[in-house]
Amino acid sequence: MTDAVVPLWSPSERDLRESGLARFQEHAGRRHGFPTTGYDALWRWSVSETAAFWAELWDWFGLPDRPAGAPALEGEHAPGGHHWFAGTRLNLAAHVLGRGSDEAVAIVGTTEAGTRKVLMHKELREQALAFAATLTRLGIQPGDRVVGYLPNIPESVVAFLGTAAIGATWSSVGQDYQPSAVADRFGQLEPRVLVAADGYHWGGRQVDRLPAVAELQDLLPTVEHTVVVSHLGTAAPPQISTPIRGRTVSWADATAQPADVGLPQPLDVPFDHPLWVVYSSGTTGLPKGMVHGHGGILLEMLKLQGLHHDLTERDRFFWYTSPSWIMWNIQTSALAVGASILCHDGSPVHPTPAALWQIVQDERVTFFGMSPGYLQAVENAGLRPGDEFDLSALRSLASTGSALPPHLHHWAADAIGPVPLWSVSGGTDVGSGFAVGSPTVPIWPGEISVPALGVALDAWDDAGRPVRGEVGEMVVTQPMPSMPLRFWNDPGHERYRDSYYNVYPGVWRHGDWITITERGSVIVHGRSDSTLNRNGVRMGSADIYAAVETIPEVVEALVIGAEQEDGSYWMPLFVVLADDQTLDEALVDRIRAAIREKASPRHVPDEIHQVRGVPHTRTGKKLEVPVKRILQGVPVTRAANPDTVDDPALLDLFADLRAQRYSRC
Repeated sequence: MTDAVVPLWSPSERDLRESGLARFQEHAGRRHGFPTTGYDALWRWSVSETAAFWAELWDWFGLPDRPAGAPALEGEHAPGGHHWFAGTRLNLAAHVLGRGSDEAVAIVGTTEAGTRKVLMHKELREQALAFAATLTRLGIQPGDRVVGYLPNIPESVVAFLGTAAIGATWSSVGQDYQPSAVADRFGQLEPRVLVAADGYHWGGRQVDRLPAVAELQDLLPTVEHTVVVSHLGTAAPPQISTPIRGRTVSWADATAQPADVGLPQPLDVPFDHPLWVVYSSGTTGLPKGMVHGHGGILLEMLKLQGLHHDLTERDRFFWYTSPSWIMWNIQTSALAVGASILCHDGSPVHPTPAALWQIVQDERVTFFGMSPGYLQAVENAGLRPGDEFDLSALRSLASTGSALPPHLHHWAADAIGPVPLWSVSGGTDVGSGFAVGSPTVPIWPGEISVPALGVALDAWDDAGRPVRGEVGEMVVTQPMPSMPLRFWNDPGHERYRDSYYNVYPGVWRHGDWITITERGSVIVHGRSDSTLNRNGVRMGSADIYAAVETIPEVVEALVIGAEQEDGSYWMPLFVVLADDQTLDEALVDRIRAAIREKASPRHVPDEIHQVRGVPHTRTGKKLEVPVKRILQGVPVTRAANPDTVDDPALLDLFADLRAQRYSRC
């Protein structure tokens, strides 16, 4: 069935011979005795000889010498049960800051207001190490926590690298989060230093966040010092005129080179020394803090950026993201392979969805990452970026955050141009991708080309048996270096084990519902905890979205399946329509027909309702499970934490719909 589908993109001879992945396979294949061409051979070696693969990767990217005879991997695949590269010492910031010639561009910062800032590698090194010296002067020690309440700006990257350089642990949240939601995350860590900006840009406005910073200080009693970044230019010296209380330091002072001493050198730390803490969504409870280590993240990022994304020092990497989302961390990691990065502060669609393409053109971006939702907005706006902008520097695109439907994949190939658009599925949990693209493998519409190197990805049925060509639970059967070291405040790894290992003992179950095709590509159908299960037949919400969102009048859709008290199953579809469109009988019929034709008759919903909007997490994921719970009668305040929702008022809309439904019964 899948073999009849024509690839949207195929690798060139250059890709097959000279890409980073091809060169690594040639090298590793000769050393370890497996074929030097063909991605499947490389992947199978990487997951069958796990320790050998990661050790080879370590040497390929020139990481510090390892103790002679020390194994790359010891122990069992279980929380706290395995250890990578015991006895090795390194520092992610040291590797990043050691890349790039002094006068080469490291970071470009842009805003929707049109401002632009550039940091050369020399400036990045000096500012990051000066910030490290400031932290040391303030008494910050390895293992202490430094947190950032910041937009996606160059200063955020500098603060992170300076923190990592002294072995302190970083964590960040974007400034669109309210102080209470930020405190739910940072408060767990008991941070000693807060780095905060005076505000951010959004939708043509400058959003003042100094009052929010003051409120956050009250909610974080362990914070001893606040470093204030004057991003909007409104923050005068904090000790004079801002509402920030306590011991404050201006960003300019925090990154000034010490006059009496030289800049410090990054501190070598153990492989699994805590680098940062990232968070689960927190929509239904206190966010879980996931701790990642220096070595695991550095190895994963070198693999992802240097091999799968084929980045080098010639590239400029731009992923539209926020410091709240793991893609910010991944964007920052492109510096580790010598590429420059672009940080953008602003709405992706202000003043129109063309704004980001203007940046891609003007800044000569070579790799541009986004969400399927943004691509849908571009298509809905009638844009054809390949015709309207000079994208001659652009050589790769990528999309993540949700499944990329086939129609968008086809549209992008036509409207943007003949560059690869890699769909990616990963997770905050591992700070990387499980299923990704490869410069040596074709791209098929609606599919993710390959499981990532070193990721023993499989699809299992309920009995724990591998399945092919049909839907199964996504599992990872071998450890990855970037799996969390632990959850914060989780003695005995109880929450960690319950999150990933409670279904298949000793095997990571991620919670995604996937199909592995005959050719080895991966199709993501949605989260297994929001699986539609009608009359015993499981269906993926992503398949319905892929059908519905091809209809021009439909901007976005949300489908849920809710078990009812009488034992019946209710499967409504909610649609957001374009301006001035109304859900009449003719449109309902077209929606039903599209689902029947592009998915199956079983996927056709019981009812279709027009709604003002679909609620998402602040990183753009549809809130399928919380909406399901609300429609089953769970109070809004218990179904989801409003602070984590992009438009909390939408949750009340679904509560009203439930009330109306049962008032008619």
